[in-house]
This record gives sequence, structure tokens and C-alpha cells, in this order.
Amino acid sequence: MSSVPFPFTAVVGQTDLRLALLLNAVSPAVGGVLVRGEKGTAKSTAVRALSALLPQVDVVPGCRFSCAPGAPDPACPDGPHEPGAGAARPARMVELPVGASEDRLVGALDIERALSEGVKAFEPGLLADAHRGILYVDEVNLLHDHLIDLLLDAAAMGASYVEREGVSVRHAARFLLVGTMNPEEGELRPQLLDRFGLTVEVAASREPAQRVEVVRRRLAYEDDPAAFAIRWADEEHEVRARVVAARALLPQVSLGDTALLQIAAACAGFEVDGMRADIVMARTATALAAWAGRTSVRKEDVRQAALLALPHRRRRNPFDAPGLDEEMLDRILDGFPDEEPEPDPEPQGPDDGGDGDGDGGGPDGDGGGVPPQHDGPPAQEADSPEAAPDTPDTTREDAPQPSAQGSGAAEQAPVAAAEPFRTKVLSVPGLGEGAAGRRSRARTAHGRTTGSQRPRGHLTKLHLAATVHAAAPHQKARGRAGRGLVIRKDDLRQATREGREGNLVLFVVDASGSMAARQRMGAVKGAVMSLLLDAYQRRDKVGLITFRGSGAELALPPTSSVDAAAARLERLPTGGRTPLAAGLLKAHEVLRVERLRDPSRRPLLVVVTDGRATSAGVPGGRPGDTPRELSGRSARLLASEGIASVVVDCESGPVRLGLAGVLAADLGAPAVTLDGLRADSLAGLVKNVRTAVTHTASLDSVSRRAA
Repeated sequence: MSSVPFPFTAVVGQTDLRLALLLNAVSPAVGGVLVRGEKGTAKSTAVRALSALLPQVDVVPGCRFSCAPGAPDPACPDGPHEPGAGAARPARMVELPVGASEDRLVGALDIERALSEGVKAFEPGLLADAHRGILYVDEVNLLHDHLIDLLLDAAAMGASYVEREGVSVRHAARFLLVGTMNPEEGELRPQLLDRFGLTVEVAASREPAQRVEVVRRRLAYEDDPAAFAIRWADEEHEVRARVVAARALLPQVSLGDTALLQIAAACAGFEVDGMRADIVMARTATALAAWAGRTSVRKEDVRQAALLALPHRRRRNPFDAPGLDEEMLDRILDGFPDEEPEPDPEPQGPDDGGDGDGDGGGPDGDGGGVPPQHDGPPAQEADSPEAAPDTPDTTREDAPQPSAQGSGAAEQAPVAAAEPFRTKVLSVPGLGEGAAGRRSRARTAHGRTTGSQRPRGHLTKLHLAATVHAAAPHQKARGRAGRGLVIRKDDLRQATREGREGNLVLFVVDASGSMAARQRMGAVKGAVMSLLLDAYQRRDKVGLITFRGSGAELALPPTSSVDAAAARLERLPTGGRTPLAAGLLKAHEVLRVERLRDPSRRPLLVVVTDGRATSAGVPGGRPGDTPRELSGRSARLLASEGIASVVVDCESGPVRLGLAGVLAADLGAPAVTLDGLRADSLAGLVKNVRTAVTHTASLDSVSRRAA
């Protein structure tokens, strides 16, 4: 990677992204930016380029925590500092890797020296490095939850706290927080989304001329980064000067009563939770006015602030697409008369988007401009193509459709899912060591303390009682004379903790003709949607296998994107015979591959079926094997490998064959009906999914009768 960053002003298009970043540069109190979008859309390039536009900062020489010489932090671990002249340095951009540890983020405290010498020997982390600069988290949706909590707490309080067994260190940590993510790889929790001030959706342009300009500039940069940067130096200087001017003007910007009423009405109209949205909108509108060189907030500033601050706050569940109804927003804002506008100021820095590359905040572009693009086509934001709508429910159920899974399978149109509901807890038994989550018990870095052990490498969580117990017998031999305890490195004990892990929840859904009754399939999809919502909340990976006709299909490989699974489920057609064995064997193959990729993540297999098997759907087998015998053998194969499973019995009606119960017996798993899956039902709570193949006498007799 070149040491010369790609110039911010050379980024083609992405108007909202550049505007959101610049507004945070003008007013860090806005609260940062979350950039959502597909891969290859210049998310990281624009963020890394922003640091070159920030003004230099004055720091106390030798201070590892970047204290300002005019007002040093009185609690700085390197202090106390005497006020005086400082040294200027560029604002830093610090990147937080997805795999970073807690100690790397907040810093590490030397517990041994703290206990034995009584000193606070502290090694600063990334939060200290990012103070008065930018903290950039690429793929923030893949970051562990406890790191995100620490990160956002520091961003909200402006300080980082390290607490270890009664020894604490505090230092200032005020930074511009920027996160990027690809929604296909999973979503952030709603409460974490709310902590980002602004959110921007980015997509690659569909305009050939603009795509050509992107390629041309990128190739020119890679051929000679220094020469390319010189080419854009004037534009960079102009924007840097405009950021400085807007920062100086910001305290003079007034937020009138009309603007405040517009902000409150917009937040109330879109039913966002809490008051953070109102505050962020107010700060954003003020920054927009300062960026435009004005001292009062206009309606177009409020409108642009709403488009940046509200879309991610109005989501109610992970299946809701972020966005804002602009017509509704205009109706809300039009209900308030405009205050008397002040005269437009003289332009400061580059033109406010007169070349068609403005922010689109208002008809005249005064809602805040972005740097112009001098040698390329006008930047245009192209909407991503919308997915084809589902076939309406008026489609006849008996109308033959082309088969998607084998010839002869009469495919019926997809049906809509029933309303999701809160499900009972399904978990994997035993104690795992997988990625942090909220489903099954696991040994984790965070949670309740269950014991102690000798540290393996760097000590992170001290077990104080066990450490004292290990050191106590040796005090006389070590020549202890005073009141303090003589601690050696061998005495230190690491606390072992138990928390929760996320699992791989693999859904195997029967889409055959026996499930095709519209009312039943709608209920089945509603149940699976409910389980997907539960998987989202518990930080699981999910996968989807469907079987019908003559085989099984991996409709969605294991992923963290619950949205993608929900979309595939909505489009799921039904019809044809029931190759249950094919679905189970496909699950076995998928889990085998995933075990090689991520051995620590334990699977939970959820089979959604009525238990019928009318087609083999798999090659081989013994002569004379029936589809039911093949499915039973496939289920016992899964059970023999200790795969935790649960069967969701979809059979309905007054006459029941009980075949799902037979399948559950072969899997060594419990069976739960669609109604019993609800958390508020009268059925017993499903706490653990049995993995051992343990058959009761009654289930054995049922299995023999079914065979």
C-alpha cells in the first residue's frame, strides 16, 4: 500500500459519504459516521483520505495521550503537564482491526507491577492513539460485541477507563469514529446503530461514464501516487481551508425555534426511539450551516440532517430496510414557516457543488457542498436496482410453474410469511469456546468468573483471591518484612469466565408439495422468520437448505447476514415430492465443510418438516431401501457425529402420522410444534437440544411401526 493516500477530492461521486465525513470534520460532536454499502465502493478510500484534510493538532511533547498544551488533561497518566508551548503534528487516523483484543483497544495495565510495586504501569491502546484524530473500524459489523461496547462508550464519554482489580487508569479519548460495513455480512444491533451519529448508504454508480472515470483515476494513482496527489493538491488545500473556516464559524451558528420544531417534528413523525436523534440532527444541521458559511440554520439544513441521521434509527427489526420516505419528510417540514433567511455568504473555498456534485440538501445546494470534480463527469448517485417484487398472493396455487429442483416438481408461487413471534430458547448443550454471542454456554473472555488457571501468555483477567492464595505460603521464604505481599510472576492466576457464544444455526426447510398448502407454508415461513430474528439477536451465523422435487439445494451458505436469509426464505417456492434424505445429507456436507473452516463454532441444526419422505433424492443406497429408510439412516448419521438438532413439526389437521417425531428420535433431538415454538405458549420451555441418540421405549416402538 502506498504511503501517499488517495486524495479525498479525487473520489468520484459518493456525495453523501463525502458530505457526512466533512460534517464530522467540522463538528466531531455530530457523533461519527457509519458507512454501509457493497464492496468496492470507495468506503475505505474516502475514510483514509479524510485525515489529510483535518487541521494539525498541538500536543504536549512526549505525552503518549496527545494532551493539548493549552489545556492538558489533569488525569493524564503521563501528567501532570505544565501549560506551555506544544509541538504540532498531523491528525492521526488509527485503524482498529477486526481481530483486535480488548487490551489492544483500551490499553494494558501491568497487574504484576501494580500489586507488587503499587505503580500504574500502563501501555496505551488504540483509543489513546486516536485521541484528537480519527478512529476507523473497517467491517465494524464483524467486531466482537464487547469491543464495540467499549468503543462506543469511549466515543460517548470522551474518555477511556481501564479497571483491573481495584487499579484504574483514565485518559481522554475524543475522536471522530468512522465505521464501514457490508450489510451482506451481517447487521449491527439496533442499539449500536443508534450510537453512530450519521449513516450513509453507498453503491457503485451504474453510469458507464462515471465508472470509466473511477477506473482512470485509480490507475493514474497506482502508476504514480505522488504525482497524482500533486495534481489534486490545490483542491485538497481549498477543502482543508474550508474545514478550518467552518470550525471557526460553528460557535456563531444559531439554531432558531423554527428549526428546532422541524427537527422535533421529523423525529416524532418517523417514530425514532429516544432523544439522541434530535440532538444529532441539531448538531448536523448546525454543521451544515457552518459548512455553507452561514450563521443560521435553514430548512434545507434540517432536511439534509434528517436524511443522514434518521434512516438507521427508524428500523424496528433486522428485516426492515433502512431508509426514509422523503415525501413524508417534506410534508412534515412544510408544516413550519421558514424564518427570514440571511443573505447568502461569499463562497469560502471551492464552489458549493455548482458542477452538479453538490450534496442535494436543497434546491440551491446551500444545504452543504462537497468538493467539485474538475476533470471528470458530474458525480451522480445511481440507485441500486431493486429486487423483483414477489408474485402476488392472487396467483393460483394449482397453476403449474417451471421446476427449480428437478423435473416433474410442480412449482407453486412463493407465499408471504406469517407475522414473526418471539420464540423459545434453543441452545447447544455443553460448554463451547466459539465466538462471543448470546445463545449457548461457553468459555469466554467476559462473563461470570467460574475459576482460575495459570495464565497462558499475557495476563488479562486477574483472579485476585487465587493469586493471593498462591503467593501466601511463600512469604517467609521471600523475606517479607512489611505489610505488602511479595508477588512473583508464578503466583499470578488468570480468571476463567463463562458467558455465551454464537452458533451456526443451519435451517433445513421442507418445501415439497406436502407443505404447499398456502396457510401452512405461510405459518412455516413465519416460524422460520421468527427463528432468524432470534438468531440475529443472539449473534449467530445462519444457513438455509431447502429440499423438494428430486433433491436438496443450499439456498444460502452460512453467513452472518440474517437479512439475506430472510430474503431467500421469502422467495422460496414450493411443490413436488419430498426428498428428506437429500436435505439431511446436504446438511451433513455443509456442516462438515464449516467444521473445517471454523472448528470452534458449534452448529445447531433446525429441521422444519412434517416428517414425510416420498423421494430418495440421493444416489446409491441399498437395494429396496425406501425413502423413509434412507431418511432415517441419514438422520442417524447426523446424530452419531454429535450434531445438536431440533425438529419443528409442521404437521397439522385432526389426523397426524407422527412422522416428525420419528425423525426427531433418529436425530436424538426434541420435536416442537409450530405453536409450541412460541415463547408464550403453554408447552414446556426448550432449553437444551439433546445430541446423544437416546431413544425411549415408546419412540423405539413408534420407529418400528413406521418402518
